[in-house]
Amino acid sequence: MTKYCLTVTCPSTRGIVAAIAGYLAENGCNITDSAQFDDLITGQFFMRVSFTSEEGVILDTLERNFAATVQSFDMVAKFHDEATRMKVIIMVSRFGHCLNDLLYRWKIGALPVDIVAVISNHMDYQKTVVNHDIPFHCIKVTKENKAAAEAEQMRVVRETGAELIVLARYMQVLSDEMCQAMSGRIINIHHSFLPSFKGANPYKQAFERGVKLIGATSHYVTADLDEGPIIEQDIIRVTHGQSAEDYVSLGRDVESQVLARAIHAHIHRRVFLNGNKTVVFPASPGSYASERMG
Repeated sequence: MTKYCLTVTCPSTRGIVAAIAGYLAENGCNITDSAQFDDLITGQFFMRVSFTSEEGVILDTLERNFAATVQSFDMVAKFHDEATRMKVIIMVSRFGHCLNDLLYRWKIGALPVDIVAVISNHMDYQKTVVNHDIPFHCIKVTKENKAAAEAEQMRVVRETGAELIVLARYMQVLSDEMCQAMSGRIINIHHSFLPSFKGANPYKQAFERGVKLIGATSHYVTADLDEGPIIEQDIIRVTHGQSAEDYVSLGRDVESQVLARAIHAHIHRRVFLNGNKTVVFPASPGSYASERMG
C-alpha cells in the first residue's frame, strides 16, 4: 500500500476534519496518523494527515478530486508521497560537526533525504563530501563577489532541483534576495538559545553573562538576521567553572541534534509557518527508524 500525507492550512471553521476524513474514506484511504492545531489568536487551522491508499488511488487523482473541498474551506492543501525523498543542499564553512552528523544520519537512513550537493566557501570538507559520493562545490565569498557567488549557489540549486538548503554552520550572511527566493526553504542552526545572544560569538556573550544554560536554535532564514521562525531548540547545563571554550565544545552536540531534528520535521512536512512562528507537529510512528545501523 502506498503511503501518503496531506498538509492543510486554512481559516478555522467547523467541519474541516470531518470533510478531510470523509473524503479519504470515500477514496479508499485509511488514516494512520493525524495531528491538528486551531490557533485561536490568528484564526488559522493546521492539519497533517498520514494515510495509506488501500484501493490503489494515485496521488494525482486524490489531489484533483480534492479541489472542491479546497475551494469550500479556502484551503492551502498539498498531497505528498512519503516515499519521495526531498532534495537537499548542505552549506558549510569551517565548523564540520553538523555536516558530519548529517552525513552519518543520511548514510544510515535516519535522515531520509537526497543530499544533491554540498556547498562551501572553503575546501576543508571536500574529501569528506566526495568520499560520500556527493558533489562538492567550493564557492568563495567576498564583499566584492557576493552577488556573483550567490548567483552560482542558486545555479546549483536550480540544476539539482534542491527543495531545501541547510546552513550547517555556514558563516556567511545571505542576501535579502536569496532569502526571499528560498523563503521557507532555508534552515539555519544558530549556536545560541535565541532570541538571546544573536549575531557573532554567542557563546562568548553567554559566558560573559554567566548563564547556567546554553543552547542551540534551528530556524528558517529570513532577511532579518537570526529572526526567522523557530523550528527546534534545546539546551545543556553549564557551570561557573567552565570556560568560553568549554561552552563551544559542549554546544556542538546540541547544535548537531537540534539541526537534525529541525530537518527531520521539515522533510516530513510537520512544520507549518504561522506568521512569525511555526506549528511543529509530532513525528509519525516509525519515522525515526533507521534503515541500517551503520
